[in-house]
Amino acid sequence: MTKTKNKILIACEESQAVCKAFRKLGYEAYSCDIQECSGGHPEWHISGDALIEAYSGKYSMMIAHPPCTYLSKAGARWMFQPAGVLNQDRYNKAMMAKEFFMKLYEAPIKYIAIENPFPLKVVQMPEPSCIIQPYQFGDPYSKKTLLWLKNLPNLKPTNILTEYRPYLPSNTGGVSRGQSYKSGAVNGSKNYSKTFKGIAEAMALQWGVFLK
Repeated sequence: MTKTKNKILIACEESQAVCKAFRKLGYEAYSCDIQECSGGHPEWHISGDALIEAYSGKYSMMIAHPPCTYLSKAGARWMFQPAGVLNQDRYNKAMMAKEFFMKLYEAPIKYIAIENPFPLKVVQMPEPSCIIQPYQFGDPYSKKTLLWLKNLPNLKPTNILTEYRPYLPSNTGGVSRGQSYKSGAVNGSKNYSKTFKGIAEAMALQWGVFLK
C-alpha cells in the first residue's frame, strides 16, 4: 500500500536506483528511459520518451537525470577542437541537450529535481541550486553533482565520510601530452551516470515527505 496517490517520475533512469529508494518507502515511483531497465523491476519502468511522461499531467514530482555527454565540462577538449576553436557540430548537440534539459525543468510538475555534472560555460546553463558529493551520503567517492531544484529544499548530507577516492578518471586527454592522469573507481558511461545508493535514499527520505 502506497503512502500517497501522487506519482513520482524518475526521468532518464535505467538503473532504477532512485525509483527503488522511493518504492522502498512506499511511494508510487516509476523510472523512465529509452533503454530497458537494469534495476530488476520492469513493472516499475516505462520504456519511452521521458518528455512525454513529464508533460502527461500524471506526476506530482519528478527527479530527472538527463544525458550530460555534450553538456559536461568533462567534454571540454572535444568542444574546442582543434585547441581553442569551437567545434560547431559538438556545440549544436550540446544546445539540443540543453533544450531537452530545460523542457524537463519547465514541465508542469510541482516538485522537480534535475541532476547533472558541471556544465561547460559555453552552453550557459542556469545556475544550480546546490552541489553534492557521494561521500556526504555514505558512499566513499568524490563526484561533484549539481542539482537544479523547483519547490524542493537542498539535499542535506546524511553521513559525511572523511576518506574517499575519485569515482571518475580525470585528465584522460592529457596522457598523450605527457600530463598526469588519475584513474577512477569505474570506467564506462553507464557506470559514470548511475546514482549512488546514499544519494538516492536521501532523495526519497527528504523529498518524499512533500507528497504526504
